[in-house]
This record gives sequence, C-alpha cells and structure tokens, in this order.
Amino acid sequence: MDDTSILIMATNGFEQSELEVPRDRLREAGMRVVVASPEAGRITGWEKKDWGRPVDVDLVLDDVDVDDYDALVLPSGQINPDILRLNQSAVSIVRSFVRKDKLIAAICHAPWLLIEAGVVFGRVVTSWPSLRTDLENAGAMWRDQEMVSDNGLITSRSPRDLDAFVAALQVEVERARVGKTPRTVEELAAGERG
Repeated sequence: MDDTSILIMATNGFEQSELEVPRDRLREAGMRVVVASPEAGRITGWEKKDWGRPVDVDLVLDDVDVDDYDALVLPSGQINPDILRLNQSAVSIVRSFVRKDKLIAAICHAPWLLIEAGVVFGRVVTSWPSLRTDLENAGAMWRDQEMVSDNGLITSRSPRDLDAFVAALQVEVERARVGKTPRTVEELAAGERG
C-alpha cells in the first residue's frame, strides 16, 4: 500500500468531476486522499448547470497540517475557488505547500487561489481561458495547453483535461517519492522521462 497522502481543498460549488475524478483515481492507485473544507460535514458540487452530488468532508481547513501531505489538489468551479480565495486558512495552506516545496495541482478556475496566495510570479501555467489576464498580471506565463507542469506546480484548463492532469500528478508524486525533483516545462517539452 502506498503511503502517499493527497489533500484536496474545496468547498460548495466545486466542479463535480474535478474533485471526484482525481479523488477516485488517486485512491484507486493506493494513495490516501483527504478532502478538506472550511466547515465539517458535506460540500456540494456543481455539475453542468445545477447543483451536483455532495462529498463528505474529512477535515476542516483549520486542522490541516501541511507536513502530513505530499501534494495539494485544487479543483475548480467558479464558485469554489472564489470562496476559498477569501478564506485566510485556504490561502495560508497554498502558501505553505509552496514554501515546503510540495506539489500543487490546480485546474480550471482554481489558479485564482494561486494568484491570491502570491505564488505564480515567474511560473508557467495554464487555466480556464478567462483567467489568462489575471495570471499574467500576477507575473505568470500562461500557455493554452491541456496540462503544464512547472517545478512542482501542475495546472490544467478544464474537465476535458482531467486525464492529463491526474496522470501528471501521479508521475510527479512518484518522482518526489524517489527523491527526484519535479520536472520543468523545458524537460517535459524535450521528452525527459528519467
């Protein structure tokens, strides 16, 4: 059994597939996956044009110890990251993951949290297209690609990119477990596999 622990941070209005797909695939791969939210109980997703299914919250944000996790996953939805970027505990968790050189994977609108935490300057990222200007104004270099991996920061554009998003996270978690540094954009472009 893998002893890798992944934290998914979300609240009401998360994009249904962007929480469930990483959660389920990472659990199937033997990883411990914990869903954290500002409040205990359940949070409800957004699916297509209406509220989706509820998801159980395993831990409240104020009880998160970043040292317990190997990676942070930030699902999107327009509502979810907009609420979380106003939550000081959520922003502090993002900053702590970056300070401790731990992996972060953010998809679609979730990079709003990265902007709020002040951690995108000089980084190569992607996102939902409407965030491009926000990210560039925060000093990031935006690319229109299904997945961008830049030194431990993995970003994707939308639910269509979930396969590439989760696969990149799994690869980078494994690299970290064996003591290899995260790949850069240049290494990925060159096809570096080692």
